Amino acid sequence: MATKRKDNKTVIAWLITGCVLLFIMVLVGGITRLTDSGLSMSNYKLISGTIPPISDAEWQDAFEHYKQFPEYNAYNTHFELEDFKAIYFWEWFHRVLGRLIGLVFIIPFLYFLLTKQLTKSTIKKSIGLLMLGGFQGFLGWFMVKSGLVDQPDVSHFRLAAHLTTAFITFALTLWVALDLVYPHRKPAIKPMKNWIIAGISILLIQIIYGGFVAGLKAGLLHNHWPMMNEGMFMHDTVYLLEPFYRNLIENPSGIQFIHRTLAYIVVLFVFIIWFKSRQFRINSTQKFSVNILVILVFMQFALGVYTILYKVPLSLGLAHQIGAFFLISAMVFSLHRFSK
Repeated sequence: MATKRKDNKTVIAWLITGCVLLFIMVLVGGITRLTDSGLSMSNYKLISGTIPPISDAEWQDAFEHYKQFPEYNAYNTHFELEDFKAIYFWEWFHRVLGRLIGLVFIIPFLYFLLTKQLTKSTIKKSIGLLMLGGFQGFLGWFMVKSGLVDQPDVSHFRLAAHLTTAFITFALTLWVALDLVYPHRKPAIKPMKNWIIAGISILLIQIIYGGFVAGLKAGLLHNHWPMMNEGMFMHDTVYLLEPFYRNLIENPSGIQFIHRTLAYIVVLFVFIIWFKSRQFRINSTQKFSVNILVILVFMQFALGVYTILYKVPLSLGLAHQIGAFFLISAMVFSLHRFSK
């Protein structure tokens, strides 16, 4: 039997499938967070945890276990068993997806490795992705654990780390896939490359602050635009804490102010990238990557505004998170096309 070509279409399909599953994983994670379902499963069982409670007795045992932790006593003492089942589902589904993604990455990787369908470069990159995926799983449990001790909410620092690592894992998986989709290298347009790298850096900071906003429920404050409450661009509550740096990482008002201000900066960087691209002779793919970036950043900005104005309803909160996913995808695609 003839040896299959290395880094073939099947390998590309595997990586793209991983990207799709990571997207779904983050989407379900958003639903889990916005429905306050993340602390419904207070233990971690790698194998047996894939099977939810089935009998009435098992459901009751799970519910009684949930009652021992801070979230129930602080917020959900009114819950009946059916209420608990609703939040349990999303956390269970989120964890099962995580396990599925692990299998989808590991099993085909081993097959491709044994059948020698991967180049040395792709092997190294794939091992890195597997390690990053494992770290992402650890961060998920590390985040949940923070809400099971004294506080009825997870640490916003850990939530931001979990969310941002998911975005980075997706971005790097997409990058490896693009390396195989576009195997022929061309000289980079260095000024464009540098501006896009700067844009991605700002966007990642914005995603971190999106995690902070979610963790501290800062989106429920200052539900006005373009000003904050009382017609102020920077409300007095933005700088209440001492020392000042705590307002940047702990104060919900301060964090919301940074998040909404960074949105303008992200738009500005995308506009600069678009403007700079007009100074070079670029091909149709590069032109498409920049144009779609402009469209997506304005859509995402609008979604952010409406999410604030309507106090983070589930639909808009999810749409805003999906918009961030598409935006970073477009950023990575643009960077790839101007780098190689």
